[in-house]
Amino acid sequence: MNYDLELERAVNAINRQKARLVCVQLPDGLKPLAKEIIDKLESKTKSKIMLWQGSCFGACDIPFQLENLGVDLLIQFGHSELE
Repeated sequence: MNYDLELERAVNAINRQKARLVCVQLPDGLKPLAKEIIDKLESKTKSKIMLWQGSCFGACDIPFQLENLGVDLLIQFGHSELE
């Protein structure tokens, strides 16, 4: 199955916010694409991208510990479009 992950939209958000450290949060079903996502985001931004290895059960499952790591931006991907 192909997903439209809107990576260009993520790139634009990272660049617009001048984020230096970005965390990507993926549900388990998208984690096999993690390297591809991280490589693309890092190649089009000046940011270091890290992957959140913990859970991602929806938009309400935000890893609040990121603040302590100096993360500038969290990008959360899911299987369904959130409007």
